[in-house]
Amino acid sequence: MIAPSLVLVGHGSADPRFGEVVEAIAARLRLRRPGLAVRVGYLEHGPPHVRDVSAGSVVVPLLLASGYHVLVDLPAQAPDGRITRAVGPDERLAGALADRLREAGYDGGSPVVLAAAGSSDDRALGDVRTAAGQLAALLGTDVTAAFVSAGAPQLADVVAERPGAALASYLVAPGAFHDAVRATGAQVLSAPIGDHPAVADVVLSRYDAVAPSDEGQPPGRTAPA
Repeated sequence: MIAPSLVLVGHGSADPRFGEVVEAIAARLRLRRPGLAVRVGYLEHGPPHVRDVSAGSVVVPLLLASGYHVLVDLPAQAPDGRITRAVGPDERLAGALADRLREAGYDGGSPVVLAAAGSSDDRALGDVRTAAGQLAALLGTDVTAAFVSAGAPQLADVVAERPGAALASYLVAPGAFHDAVRATGAQVLSAPIGDHPAVADVVLSRYDAVAPSDEGQPPGRTAPA
């Protein structure tokens, strides 16, 4: 049996840096799994658009939380694809976040604020808080989730309350949200997760959880958590 292709789905952005990161992750996946066809699609700001590349494929959302995009928008745009869980939260990404913090000069002892884009969907906010707990367990220090856009607490408020905290960017790639995180003026600010090897690890594990069999996973439905 020929393995179904993997479609790596990003939210999309008008900022070209976002697409560069997605393509870099896709290139890493091709190196890691040479026999696997890997394509890229975007929910917004394509092409390529998800609907044009997802038929018959395993669709992996390159999103760090579930919510409207994963549970509603993506099934509508990829009705003939098999949709996996979102990439995040995942304990392997907590390791990537810790690496990015150390690269930014984190001393290992200060409290951390996990800076995320935010959402009006409580499920997505809950996923970010789960990611904060995973990072806290790994670092052995306090980690507070905070949000740039929708959601509470707001990042600006948390940074004002904790002026010495390090900021871990719970973002896939540079862009408007990371620019907003940078604007807080935090002394220690990590880069987005980007093309960290852990991302490829998680993407391939999501793919493998869905690809081996057609049974029990109807097209256009998100795999259970």
